[in-house]
Amino acid sequence: MSDVRVVLIGGTSNTGKSTVAEAVAERLGFEHRSTDGLARHPGRPWRTPDHEVPPHVAEHYATLTTDELVASVLAHYERLWPRIEELITTHARPGAPGLVLEGSALRPDRVARLAVPRTAAVWLTADDVVLRDRVRAAGRYEEAADGERRLMDRFLDRTGRFQALMVEAVDRLGLDRVDTGGGRTVGEVADAVLATAALRVSPGEPGA
Repeated sequence: MSDVRVVLIGGTSNTGKSTVAEAVAERLGFEHRSTDGLARHPGRPWRTPDHEVPPHVAEHYATLTTDELVASVLAHYERLWPRIEELITTHARPGAPGLVLEGSALRPDRVARLAVPRTAAVWLTADDVVLRDRVRAAGRYEEAADGERRLMDRFLDRTGRFQALMVEAVDRLGLDRVDTGGGRTVGEVADAVLATAALRVSPGEPGA
């Protein structure tokens, strides 16, 4: 890992990207940022003790089909890419602070074409049951009203479809992914991310 200055961690929602990225950044002494901080797409459509679902977010999930939901978020990520690429390029320069950047906006097809040295990329995955359980726990599904459950189910449909597209692209492009299910701890997933990143000198090229 001595040459890697930027670690990219992609994946669909609820695969543990933020938690794992924070652990990786702490171990490396790097900054930790999320692509969500660059610009927000309609977020998670469930209430928390300190957050109500905005009307436009509820409408987004209630009225769009799964295909439309996926197309909407992919278009958002495409618009966001120039800012992401600039951020990666800046931190990969000699003397710049190291960076762990996580987010669903790290599209495999875009990352694979990066001509940026000292950059490694890993995508996190989880099976559909794990994703469902995590979303339902976060949204208190059993306590939610029928309308709230429908919004969570629509979010899950989009999440699963997005992951299927992502995995297909990662595997086709010969990139790296790490599964976060099976009871693996954050530390174990961070270990796997670091081990995988150490073998790469750039996202699309194997290390020596």
